[in-house]
Amino acid sequence: MQTLPEDRPVRLIPCLCAGLLLSQPVPAAASSDDAWAAFRDSVRSACLALVAPGTTPEIEVNPFGSDSYGAANVTVATAAGTDRMICIFDKRTGRAELTAPFAP
Repeated sequence: MQTLPEDRPVRLIPCLCAGLLLSQPVPAAASSDDAWAAFRDSVRSACLALVAPGTTPEIEVNPFGSDSYGAANVTVATAAGTDRMICIFDKRTGRAELTAPFAP
């Protein structure tokens, strides 16, 4: 039978410490300002494409959206008044959808 060296517990401590450090959560790296600007441009373009031709909408893009979606408030002046809608942008597919107008 082989005997263990006396310093085994001392050698084990650095390994345990390294394991604890590596198991801690690491914050996600933030995207660059340019990447967020490109994201907002993509949301704005996708939402603009859904608005009726001949209208001049006001599109207010949420700066970051949620984990999965971008969002924008879309306001369009019509002969009957103002329509307010939400544009939802899927970050994974790049597909956008526009809600029906909110009731006046």
